[in-house]
Amino acid sequence: MGTTWEALTGDVEELAGEWRADRPARQARRGLDPGDFARLARAGFVDVAVPEARGGLWRSVADTTGPICAVLRTLAAADPSVALVASMHPAVIGFWLARPDPERATWSEQFDAIVATAAAGALWGTITSEPGSGGDILRTRTLAVPDGEANGDVPGAAYRLSGDKHFGSGSGVTSFMITTAVAEGEDVPAFFVIDVRDRPWDGSAGVRLIAEWDGMGMAATQSHAMRLEGCPAIRHAWDGPLEELTAAAGPLVASLFTAVVVGVLDEAIHTAKQQLAPKADGLRAYERVEWSRAELEHWLAVQAHEGALRAVESGDHASALHATLRAKEAVAELAETSLGRLGRVIGGGTYSRRSPFAAWFEDVRALGFLRPPWGLAYDALFGTSFA
Repeated sequence: MGTTWEALTGDVEELAGEWRADRPARQARRGLDPGDFARLARAGFVDVAVPEARGGLWRSVADTTGPICAVLRTLAAADPSVALVASMHPAVIGFWLARPDPERATWSEQFDAIVATAAAGALWGTITSEPGSGGDILRTRTLAVPDGEANGDVPGAAYRLSGDKHFGSGSGVTSFMITTAVAEGEDVPAFFVIDVRDRPWDGSAGVRLIAEWDGMGMAATQSHAMRLEGCPAIRHAWDGPLEELTAAAGPLVASLFTAVVVGVLDEAIHTAKQQLAPKADGLRAYERVEWSRAELEHWLAVQAHEGALRAVESGDHASALHATLRAKEAVAELAETSLGRLGRVIGGGTYSRRSPFAAWFEDVRALGFLRPPWGLAYDALFGTSFA
């Protein structure tokens, strides 16, 4: 018997309660604890990207996005860094799950192998963004050179990749990462898989650490910058335009990242309410207004997220894509504004690294600055407005 949603939800709630009790230490971290992800794997989280027919929990984008988001929302309330890295796992495998091509033997073989790695407990991630790309994974300058036959756990056409990458969230705890590159002699980018297990970061095996993650938001995600130097990789077996894959997985990916920020905002509002309740009668008029507006913005963010999930559940892809992009941008704005208001109500104590609100404020800003950045996100949002 495989993992059930009920069992996974219960285990994650138990983990979240334990991690919440250790919040000061966790918010002070600047790196991930592999033990956290081992516990998530034992709880069955990796199975969210494994089809039901293979003993997992995945059915379809329409059926499975909502339950995954609920789990991530719970995780994010306890540890946003762990939640964000965990969200990459279904988001990345979603580029296979959301656009199946079972008529092609090469695709089916690759898909089966990827699912097998997840079922065995492997965590997947991504390192696609490049300096100067504006967050657009299609604007890659990484070169992929053919390299004979594949001989690893993921079958497919083998290549060697060379180029700079950053925001490799989960570096050191993931087993596989996807990235984009342009194959030699071609004009458009494609997805590639890198096996990062036990791969040193000194350049001796094709990956060199350029800069450790020093970001403000979700500071423990280990989103390191790397240079690929002839790094072995396997090409995605899909032979159509990359945009078809990104569009198919778009509702899933946008929803997962949004769920993480909604979870952070949930916890911030809950914690602020506990702190303010004993002195609510003594709040000044300005503080009462700011609290009410912060609470209202949280409510609106939740409605946007849940409304987008209903659009995903409808199965109407065009509607779902536009709705999830709108929700992502709305939540990014509302969460940042709401956290700012909480700081003004609670006072100067939030302007300290000792305050959980200082960390949460930077955590929620990551949705608008990094996943993807505002300019690219609004281009995509406009592009779906008249579809």
